[in-house]
Amino acid sequence: MSLNSAHRTFRAFGRKDIPKIPQLAQLPPDHLLAIQAVAGVLPFRVNNYVIEELIDWDNIPNDPMFQLTIPQPDMLAENELNRMIDLIRGDADPREITAEARRIQMGLNPHPAGQMELNVPLIGGEPVSGIQHKYQETVLFFPSQGQTCHTYCTYCFRWAQFVGMDDLKFAAREAEDLVAYLKVHPEVTDVLITGGDPMIMKTRVLRRYIEPLLQKGLEHIQTIRIGTKATAYWPYRFVTDRDADDLMRLFEEVIGAGKHLAVMAHFSHYRELETPIARTALERIRSTGAVVRCQAPLIKHVNDDSAVWKRMWRDQVNLGAVPYYMFVERDTGPRHYFEVPLAEALDIFNGAYRHVSGLSRTVRGPSMSATPGKVLVTGTCVIEGRTYFALKFVQARDPSWVDQVFFAEYDKQASWLSDLKPAFGQDSFFFEKDLAGLKAQRLSREEAFAN
Repeated sequence: MSLNSAHRTFRAFGRKDIPKIPQLAQLPPDHLLAIQAVAGVLPFRVNNYVIEELIDWDNIPNDPMFQLTIPQPDMLAENELNRMIDLIRGDADPREITAEARRIQMGLNPHPAGQMELNVPLIGGEPVSGIQHKYQETVLFFPSQGQTCHTYCTYCFRWAQFVGMDDLKFAAREAEDLVAYLKVHPEVTDVLITGGDPMIMKTRVLRRYIEPLLQKGLEHIQTIRIGTKATAYWPYRFVTDRDADDLMRLFEEVIGAGKHLAVMAHFSHYRELETPIARTALERIRSTGAVVRCQAPLIKHVNDDSAVWKRMWRDQVNLGAVPYYMFVERDTGPRHYFEVPLAEALDIFNGAYRHVSGLSRTVRGPSMSATPGKVLVTGTCVIEGRTYFALKFVQARDPSWVDQVFFAEYDKQASWLSDLKPAFGQDSFFFEKDLAGLKAQRLSREEAFAN
């Protein structure tokens, strides 16, 4: 692949294109049909860069990039998979196939961690479209034009954004509501533009959302973050796309306005950092003054190996990027296929963390983005002959919870906060009563305005 070309053509393949992707032809017909069945329930989109440059087609289906981007049969329960296969094989009415897919989707916890119930702010009793405000200092913004991706990750916890259910989708058409909300919330210092992937948008569209954040009256906004997988899945966006230079100028304008610009890059495996174009993309981003911070969940079949994380963190530092988070796979979508028990996650994290220099130890993990906040599994301890998990909040709905250490019974099978039991015979964790109060307060506000 040459970096000398003026532009690299972007081609994306969706569910209907699965039989047309030449590399997939090597799979047995039943396997290919199963991929189509899963893609009828969970979103599928892959581009030519991933197909040509990242997937090792001599190692499928075990290749981590193949697992990361191509639907896998075991992502659905066996009965659900067979039902979808039977409908497709029997050439069923598309409406019947869609109805079955919707039934399965609604059983996959489409919006975990209180995203719908607690994160969406209210103004005059009405939810503010396209905004989430979970933590005091940070607001998430979902521009409508950015609610897709160059390629979908098979584990994606925001899969509900992409399956055509508008009532489950976060999206805002303009920045006016965001600006109005920020002006009456001076406690907010950070705006995270997310999706989907904001880098799917043309620069002229992205400008319409970013430039209003630089205006007078929003001096309390110190940091603009852009969450993106484009650094891994379409690095040409920052190098040879027709408006790549304009994108770099926009980044420079943000820095010039006195804001900190953080590109929150999702790298799930070191292979995504190995291509020359990916490395050039990171170099260009950093040349504008922006900081690249790297995060990803720990995913079975993809990166559940401390050697992968050790190499990835080292490569990130060598490329001038900052290791930021190792997340625990959220309790949504095909979680059963990708989840790693917390005890194993801690071993993987520590196995990598112990063998990198201090420059890589900016990373935090394993971290659960749960309903009350970001809960870090900090380690285990033995007290009077019994083993416990030690946990703490690194971010929380109530700022007073941050950095508080608490304990849970050690459970080798537990893979999420809700699987854990409080230690020392306690009935509940210290934050649960206050969290119930926050939920009740939200409900009473909604009821008051409804009446």
